[in-house]
Formats: sequence, structure tokens, C-alpha cells
Amino acid sequence: MELTALTFEGVDPKRPMVIAGPCSAETEEQVMSTARRLADRGIRIFRAGVWKPRTKPGGFEGGGEPCLEWLKRVKNELGMYTAVEVANARHVKASLDAGIDILWIGARTSANPFAVQEIADALKGVDVTVLVKNPVNPDLELWIGAMERIYNAGIRRLGAIHRGFSEYDKSLYRNAPQWHIPIELHRRLPELPIFCDPSHMGGRRELIAPLSQEAMDLGFDGLIIESHCDPDCAWSDKNQQVTPESLSLILEHLVIRDTMQTTESLAELRREIDKLDNELMSLLSKRMRISREIGQYKKEHNMPVLQARRYDEILNKRGSQAVELDLDPEFIKTVMRAIHEESVQVQMKLING
Repeated sequence: MELTALTFEGVDPKRPMVIAGPCSAETEEQVMSTARRLADRGIRIFRAGVWKPRTKPGGFEGGGEPCLEWLKRVKNELGMYTAVEVANARHVKASLDAGIDILWIGARTSANPFAVQEIADALKGVDVTVLVKNPVNPDLELWIGAMERIYNAGIRRLGAIHRGFSEYDKSLYRNAPQWHIPIELHRRLPELPIFCDPSHMGGRRELIAPLSQEAMDLGFDGLIIESHCDPDCAWSDKNQQVTPESLSLILEHLVIRDTMQTTESLAELRREIDKLDNELMSLLSKRMRISREIGQYKKEHNMPVLQARRYDEILNKRGSQAVELDLDPEFIKTVMRAIHEESVQVQMKLING
């Protein structure tokens, strides 16, 4: 992709680009009050949800097009840039007519190629910034596909928003970060700016600061954070919104790492890593060879491939060993699950071959 840099007047290029504002545009007073307080603290890009896709019917689904007039006031009176979420061609047209500067495609929409293509068709011939949130589920190809559709429509001011991924099991986060996915996105599309949405990722305001710092440590280009003049009274997602004053403190304490430093002093340590990686590869190869021998034995004795009791024993034992070796047991269990799944596949091919 050949992209145009995302630059906005008044935004410090040495700091992360910040897009902030309420989850929902509720009232004109709420929008203007929040925007003024954000502008007073140096925020240049104001976001607000005009159309709000809700998981279940009955919740506040946004005020729709009339709210765009309030964002026009923000732009005209405070000189801020404005950003809204769009989910179809009608949203795109209304937002462009209102002079909105940044459009973003939400997680539910980016998971639907038909909806993304409809938006892409509506953007043909338009010069506007478009950000694409990751799909709800951890599907990198679907995420890249959504951005390719927008790119093919002629949009060159394009970026991604990482807001985490849904999980069935309960966890610390509303949407699990799974940082390896945006890291792989950056490897595949290094010129693509990536924003982090710690509000939707954490789901709780106390997680915004640490998640924002993690994103900065990973080299993200910006943040999109929900900020409300009175978060506890917000009409939607009140637990993940912060006041403009709290947001200012979070941003003030962010540590931005120096990416221009030389890494020559790390050469010896990296050689050690390469050596260890080679040893790991050799050990994995030996392990898979033994798995094939086990598969051959199971085939000759008409035994099932999957031995559930043995699998549980491996996970529990390796988890305990991890603690003794000062390793994260959940990380080791993840590694062992991947190895076990590959072993099962190896044995299945042998038995059914």
C-alpha cells in the first residue's frame, strides 16, 4: 500500500496522535462541554458516536444525523477535527456532507465484507481519512481485507484501530488485546498507522492508562479514547469513559520510547536468541518424530489418537514446571496446546494416510 501520512494541524508529531470524545453524542450541551474541556487540554481531534450499534435492542443507539450538527459546532467554534463511526453508505454521505474529517469503521462492520464494500463504494472519489477497527473475532485476513477494500476505493489516508478481540471466557479485559495480531499486521503492512482503543479493549477506565502504555511500548501511532464530561452519567459504556482531566493525566504520564537509538549493543544478545531458537527448532523436530512413532503404535493397536487424560496431565505438569522456572504458566500452557495440536495432526495424517 502507498499511503499518505496522517497529519493534522496542531497535532504534535513527536507524541501519539490522540482522538478523544464521548462514546455517544447524547445532547448538544454534553458534546460541547466535553469538547471544550478536551480542547483546553490540547486535544485536537474530537470523536463521538452518532450511530451506535448495540449488542441487543433497547439500548441507546445514538441520535443519528441531527448530532452531526453538534460536531459541526465543535469544528467551527473550537477548531477541532471531528471523527465518527460509519456503518453504511448513508452514514458516509451524511458525515461527508457535515464536513467530518475522520471516518472509522467499527468492529462489527469490518467483519462484514458486504458492508465494508458498500462503504468503499460510497468513498470512491473522496479524499478523507478512514480508520478500520479490527473485526470482533481474531481474524487478521478479514481485517486486512477490509482495509484493502477501502484502499481500492482510492482512500490513501488510511489507518487501523486495534480494539481487542471478543472471548467467550471471562477475562480481565472486555476484549482481549492479543497484541501478536497487530504486531503481525505491522509486519505485513509497515506503512499503515495503527491506533489503539484502550477504552473498548479494557472496558474499565482504570485499564486505559496501562493499555495505552503497552500500545506505546509496541510502537503504536496513536490512541482513540472515550472521554465524557460526566462519565458516570453516560448513556452508553459509562465504565470505560474518563473525564477530560483524567485523560490529560493519562497522556501526560505516557512514556514514549526512543525509536531512533542504535541496536548494535544488542547484537550479542540477539545471537544468543538465534542460537536458542535453533535449539528449540531441533527439539521440536525430535518431539514430532516421537509423535509420529506414537501415532504408528496407536495405528497398529487400533487406539484413538486423542488421549484426554494424557493431555490434561501434560498441561498441568508443564504449568507447575513453569512456576518453578519463573515462567508464566498460562504462556507455557498456550505453547503446549499448540504443540499438542500439531502432534495430534501429525498422528491423524499417519493413521488416515
